Amino acid sequence: MASLTSSGAIPTNVRIKWDIMLGIAAIHVGALLAPFTFTWQGFWAFFWLQWITGLLGITLCYHRLLAHRSFQVPKWLEYGLTLCGTLALQGGPLKWVSTHRVHHAFSDRPQDPHSPRRGFWWAHAGWLFAWDETLDRPDNYTRFVPDLTRDPVHQFIEKTELLYTILLGGALYAWGGLSCLVWGVFARLVFVYHTTWLVNSAAHLWGYQSYRTNEGSRNNWWVALLSYGEGWHNNHHAYLHSAAHGLRWWEVDPTYLTIRFLGWLKLARRIRLPRGNPAQLPPIEFVPSRRLTIPVPVSVPSLSSV
Repeated sequence: MASLTSSGAIPTNVRIKWDIMLGIAAIHVGALLAPFTFTWQGFWAFFWLQWITGLLGITLCYHRLLAHRSFQVPKWLEYGLTLCGTLALQGGPLKWVSTHRVHHAFSDRPQDPHSPRRGFWWAHAGWLFAWDETLDRPDNYTRFVPDLTRDPVHQFIEKTELLYTILLGGALYAWGGLSCLVWGVFARLVFVYHTTWLVNSAAHLWGYQSYRTNEGSRNNWWVALLSYGEGWHNNHHAYLHSAAHGLRWWEVDPTYLTIRFLGWLKLARRIRLPRGNPAQLPPIEFVPSRRLTIPVPVSVPSLSSV
């Protein structure tokens, strides 16, 4: 057990996940080499891979496809997109989706894995380093992601998720040397990390609310700009299953446009849009316990029954 209290990053006594902390620190140190190893070949490796891993892997696949089932694609494409998600080094699909579904069930409550009510830096990154008895035990995933735990391919990807980044790093080094390795792995990971983390931190603190959801999600234009439309976060919490997060003409949502493009190619179907009344959590004063006590903690039952 240890305690980190600087800047509110980890505000209570916790069991620190040193492997995650040291791994993310090493990635940031590697990214510091970017100015000294710049080549245009390395830059384009960064550019295309941040799009492949950030938009296709995290926002489109892990989030809108796997976590919320906002649309459907053929299984071969789902598995390919999931591999793109693993290259963002944010965990395997079962762990990522479990965490996200619990977040929606308890947004800004004590059970929320990454609420900024514990501090900006906790929501942004500190929560990643603290052991969570609920979410860091793979035997719990069946409660949160029964749809994924029934799939042997997703189970295999979950167990081997680190391997794909190692293979990518080797391929980039063989192709373009140190520059492609630094820009295509380290610099790209740091960029995708922080743009993703801003949805948890900044988009729960700053911006406007179009819907009353009884939690702190906000629509934040600059987070949306950096995260391919994920910053229209209050819209998302109001309509969890919607493939579109930008719901006004000026709320530009590149991830949704990509899903529509897949639909035009006949690769995406059953693309879901907002329907009915916006979702609301119970008023926060009626959430009595820090402990996770309900069997399947999702704010809408169909999140775990698809």
